[in-house]
Amino acid sequence: MAHGLENLEERIEYLFKDRSLLVRALTHSSYANECRVEQGDNEQLEFLGDTIIGFVVGEYLLVNHPDFSEGQLSKHRAQLVSSSSLFRMASGLELGRFLRLGKGAEKSGGRKKQAVLVDATEALVAAVYLDGGMEAARRFLLKQLEEDLGDIRSGRFVSWDYKSRLQERLHSLREAPPEYSIIDESGPSHRRQFCVRLTIGGEPTAQGQGRTKKSAEQDAARQALERVERQLSWKT
Repeated sequence: MAHGLENLEERIEYLFKDRSLLVRALTHSSYANECRVEQGDNEQLEFLGDTIIGFVVGEYLLVNHPDFSEGQLSKHRAQLVSSSSLFRMASGLELGRFLRLGKGAEKSGGRKKQAVLVDATEALVAAVYLDGGMEAARRFLLKQLEEDLGDIRSGRFVSWDYKSRLQERLHSLREAPPEYSIIDESGPSHRRQFCVRLTIGGEPTAQGQGRTKKSAEQDAARQALERVERQLSWKT
């Protein structure tokens, strides 16, 4: 377990002074109930982490984009703190590898479930805050959101509507989350063209095209969502 924690600390670029906070952030309630661990589960940390994430993102947008209207600030904040955004963050950190899950949660694929990973991400932010203060939490969170924040600054920010809607639709149907992979990249550096394949449960479902990886993923998600909705309408 110690080696695993060191590996995660390297990934998040933060070394805990109190390792028990990190362990608690990674402890699902199913594990705490089964093993009766002393430090408890991560549910209270989730609550605190959710508040910190909203504050840090809102503060960043307000300070760095004074020209944004209240509506623009609210829209960007909602997207940056959404479950889809936090799920992508958790996936990038491979957070599921480090979770402590009960036997039932393990068997049901808890390490890949969006709800479990989003909760753990919020708990991790809270753990960093409690261990190192607001500046440490701010630095960690903004680092994880660096690409999206850069897109906002450059005006290339792509709405995640189709991706989040597909993610939520599949979650409601108890289907596996979508996975995206680049299968082709062409054109000169200033006019790149990306082709992304979207799979659901290992099954190729759609291919998207775009000038950026994100826009290609968005296109693939749009096609996949339309396909899922068509299949549902055929069954009714």
